[in-house]
Amino acid sequence: MPGRILIVDDDENIVRLLKLYLGDAGYDVDVAVDGSSALTRFHAGKPDLVLLDVMMPVINGWEVLRLIRGESATPVIMLTSRDLVEDKVKGFDLGADDYVIKPFEPREVLARIQVRMSKREPGAVEVHEGKAAEKERGVAECGNLRVDLNRYEVLKDGVKVVLKPKEIQLLYFLLQNRNLVFSRDQLLEKVWEYDFMVDTRTVDVHVKRLRQTLEPSNSSWSLKTVWGVGYKMETR
Repeated sequence: MPGRILIVDDDENIVRLLKLYLGDAGYDVDVAVDGSSALTRFHAGKPDLVLLDVMMPVINGWEVLRLIRGESATPVIMLTSRDLVEDKVKGFDLGADDYVIKPFEPREVLARIQVRMSKREPGAVEVHEGKAAEKERGVAECGNLRVDLNRYEVLKDGVKVVLKPKEIQLLYFLLQNRNLVFSRDQLLEKVWEYDFMVDTRTVDVHVKRLRQTLEPSNSSWSLKTVWGVGYKMETR
């Protein structure tokens, strides 16, 4: 399981501690001390996972995360002292996979890394109604809609649609689980993976944005509200 981890943090003590624990666990560790070098090392080293601080010199962690998500689905765990709910929500909305508050227990960080590294890559999505199974990993298609989670890209009628990372993740999840109804709490758990209380209206806002951006829907798919329950991607 061990792979390559990129630590992005300008605190020497934290970097030293993490390198010790991750090295003992068998991981190959690379380090960047500012946002600009983080992007350089990310492209050069192609890490399997990134530990990313927010308050960074040159380019802050939010912008680094946004740029990474513009081209890659590599797991990113935010490692920061910013503990406001608003900061956590912003991190997840930008595409973070996890959010750990400083000070932290190294064993907890290691456990969270192991969970992310052990998760399967997005599986093949079966296309029904007599069509061949879609073999590409991380890609979901239906009608005129194509979601590529590897590139964080959505195409409608072959034209790129501008969506936020979390909107793309939500759309991908609903397409993967087409015709199944999910409550707002279930979507927060499955897509946002929150481990703290968040207003379920977060889901409503993201569904509203998806509808505004993707409408009109295609005859093959429709993002439906199931009143009193939640949402589903209905396909025909």
